[in-house]
Amino acid sequence: MKIYVMRHGQTDWNLAGKAQGRTDIELNDTGIEQAKQTKKQIDNYKIDLIICSPLKRARKTAEIINEAINCQIISDERIIERGFGNVEGKTDDEWKKIFGDNTHAISNYYLNFNEQNIESMRDICERVWDLLDEIKGKYKDKNILLVTHGGTCRAINAYFNGIDEDGYVQSVKINNCEIIEYEYK
Repeated sequence: MKIYVMRHGQTDWNLAGKAQGRTDIELNDTGIEQAKQTKKQIDNYKIDLIICSPLKRARKTAEIINEAINCQIISDERIIERGFGNVEGKTDDEWKKIFGDNTHAISNYYLNFNEQNIESMRDICERVWDLLDEIKGKYKDKNILLVTHGGTCRAINAYFNGIDEDGYVQSVKINNCEIIEYEYK
């Protein structure tokens, strides 16, 4: 049983360096083309099921990929992007104005920034790891493609590599429409 993890295609907010979080941003033309290019290679992965975030950018990416494999797509809230609360839509420079020297601490997802309604790393890992445990029990003989977001990809990587919440942040950098392969042991 293999898990393939794919980040959604590019959006205009990716280009602008804005934190998207739960804001439902659509793919731009480049993002659509990235998904089409990845679709050309997807047969190599032998996918049985796609599980995607309900946000438009992930859903559209999954639909484009599925044109090549024609399998079921299930939407699951547990792999939605991290909620950035009051700072969604803001650039790194705007974050620095809000948090000052504490900007880097935002990346430490185990910290709780309740005053800005930012989802904690512990909460992200809890929901993502719950889904991964469920997949392991429910789809034992299936190869699954998860189409999701950068923050969620890091939580998935932490799960498969035994990294706790503190080591999560730098655990993986995944580009738009890149696929990473994991296997349950």
